[in-house]
Amino acid sequence: MFKDSTSVSTLKTPTSDPGGHQGEMADLLTAWRLMCEASSMAAIYENNRSICRYVHSTSRGHEAIQIATGLQLQPWDFVSPYYRDESMLLAMGFSPYELMLQLLAKADDPFSGGRSYYSHPNSRRTDRPQIPHQSSATGMQVIPTTGVAQGIQYLEQIHSNLLRTGPAGELPVVICSLGDGSVTEGEVAEAFQFAVLKQLPIIYLVQDNDWGISATSAEVRTMDAYEYAAGFKGLERMQVDGSDFTASYAAMEAAIGYVRHERKPILVHATVPLLGHHTSGVRKEWYRTPDDLAKHAANDPLPKLRTLLEKHGVTAATLDQLAATAATDIQAAFDKAVAAPEPLPGTVTEHIFAPAAIKEEKGERNPAGKQKVVMVDAALHAVEEIMSTYPEAIFFGQDVGRRLGGVFREAATLGDKFGIHRVYNTAIQEAYIIGATAGLSAVGVKPIVEVQFADYIYPGFNQLVTEISKSCYLTNGKYPVQTLIRVPIGAYGGGGPYHSGSVESTLLSIKGIKVVYPSNAADMKGLMKAAFLDPNPVIMLEHKGLYWSKVPGTLEAMTVEPAADYVLPLGKGAVVQHAHPRDVANGNTICIITYGMGVYWAKAAAKDWPGQVTIIDLRTLFPLDEALVFETVQQHGKCLILTEEQLNNSFAQALAGRIQHACFQFLDAPVFTMGALDLPAVPLNTGLEAAMLPGPEKVSQMILKLLAY
Repeated sequence: MFKDSTSVSTLKTPTSDPGGHQGEMADLLTAWRLMCEASSMAAIYENNRSICRYVHSTSRGHEAIQIATGLQLQPWDFVSPYYRDESMLLAMGFSPYELMLQLLAKADDPFSGGRSYYSHPNSRRTDRPQIPHQSSATGMQVIPTTGVAQGIQYLEQIHSNLLRTGPAGELPVVICSLGDGSVTEGEVAEAFQFAVLKQLPIIYLVQDNDWGISATSAEVRTMDAYEYAAGFKGLERMQVDGSDFTASYAAMEAAIGYVRHERKPILVHATVPLLGHHTSGVRKEWYRTPDDLAKHAANDPLPKLRTLLEKHGVTAATLDQLAATAATDIQAAFDKAVAAPEPLPGTVTEHIFAPAAIKEEKGERNPAGKQKVVMVDAALHAVEEIMSTYPEAIFFGQDVGRRLGGVFREAATLGDKFGIHRVYNTAIQEAYIIGATAGLSAVGVKPIVEVQFADYIYPGFNQLVTEISKSCYLTNGKYPVQTLIRVPIGAYGGGGPYHSGSVESTLLSIKGIKVVYPSNAADMKGLMKAAFLDPNPVIMLEHKGLYWSKVPGTLEAMTVEPAADYVLPLGKGAVVQHAHPRDVANGNTICIITYGMGVYWAKAAAKDWPGQVTIIDLRTLFPLDEALVFETVQQHGKCLILTEEQLNNSFAQALAGRIQHACFQFLDAPVFTMGALDLPAVPLNTGLEAAMLPGPEKVSQMILKLLAY
């Protein structure tokens, strides 16, 4: 067993290599070849800066720990390299040519097809370790990678055939590589906390080169990652000289063996020199002194390994020949990559989303003999049916476990029915709740998670924007993120400034996610099923004021509950009220385009104007049913877009602009918009809340103005 005081200098790790000295020499010579390749790659990139014009980093100085890690990973393992880990990729079996295709953003880049930076890999190749989407945001990969370990642990618990193991049943390990400077990120702490709480099978490999761009460690942090890890009870830790290949190999052999067999987390803190630039665009000579550069050069892993090999009897001529061959091979690979074709411009819109699973409405929406249910129960029953059908489905978030079942009782009974390994509480960690779903999805787990209130989704935006929304696009479709994120939203009855907000416009500014907003129980259930089955990230906004139809005028949110087989495709709006054909023919009608609580404000206001109002419930805000919207606007010539959000710079105003553009020749009046007052928050006092929000009377007055055109 490890102890917190363990370091590699005192760790006695028996070799697992049955070849003894012969096997050790093979590893050392392989490491020498790979280090020479990495060194030649860095040199050729530096000497061809006009060709290597896209920003990139190299692994110079980090090669020993990276190669020691990559050589020991198996195809059933998962790894998240970071942007300086090219040597790890070489050791995992990726060729210099493959890496160079990404460096030069070529069409045949096997990772992203020219869309992402150098050393931002992803792979599902069965002969190499699995690599989910990797972003550039330092530290942001730690939550998704911990989610991978969370998913693997769950698949082990249920003995799922989705869990890939080695030929003798060897279990997978997960490695998350990161720089020491990124450990100060708050989201890293969230991941560490969850990993030790659940005892997940993950290695956090921290490469510490003492620099964070131009800031030294002494400037920005009071402790290194090894010291920091001591604060997380249950996180084993070790230190190693990451410039020493044999020490690094022994350390990673021990760490990998520990996690593969004990299924517990460990942090490996590897000290390394930084021999290259931070990136090609941030040059080392801009901010580092000659003394600092000399200090780091003294720890160069390449001459250290050469000295060791010569002590083992390998001749200088042999080592020189291997280095010369590497340089020749790298030059040939570079020339070939330079000549490789550029991506076709027409491919730029491919793989934004994976193809939707549900494309048409199916199943029984109105079963005979059934009583009406409130929206919150329709959602609960939908999740229950999903979890009964799909053993890979799990549900977690704050207070959704068996004691409470959600602060709105939206998960009541699920914990008792499915167990704490499938339905469980998390800490107050919106970033982890959202970001972990990327890792869970990567291993085949289908997560349903909840952010307790829309106002508190913002801590999860880093993960939503940086990791989840870009994964499908930047992996060329290899890693779409299948996740359903439930978010109670909206104002009613004095919820106050931090429990009543609307966030749809902010969400809709993120490309690569889908946003659903049902207004009644039947739609809630059908959309919940379709959202779960969609292979892409879907956020379901659920209005708290409609959950139980307690708000006056919202009884129609209660409907007969659809059958278990009912699904409603995303992106299909509905006409919930038709104007009279006679009034349409007379040109004396308008249409109201709305969603959520707006549907009921519109219905109540329309009673003042019988026969003159058509109401569209969008149901899904993205993808948007533009065909229905434009067709309806063209039919009536007058349009009001109604939202609960603050109006200025909102989704409603953006939609108005699209309607003006697409339907201008059919309009008899400007497109009207109506929403909440542009206040920073929803006031607590119910009278002030009502003054801020739209309502039936205000909508009726707007209808009057629009009909007057």
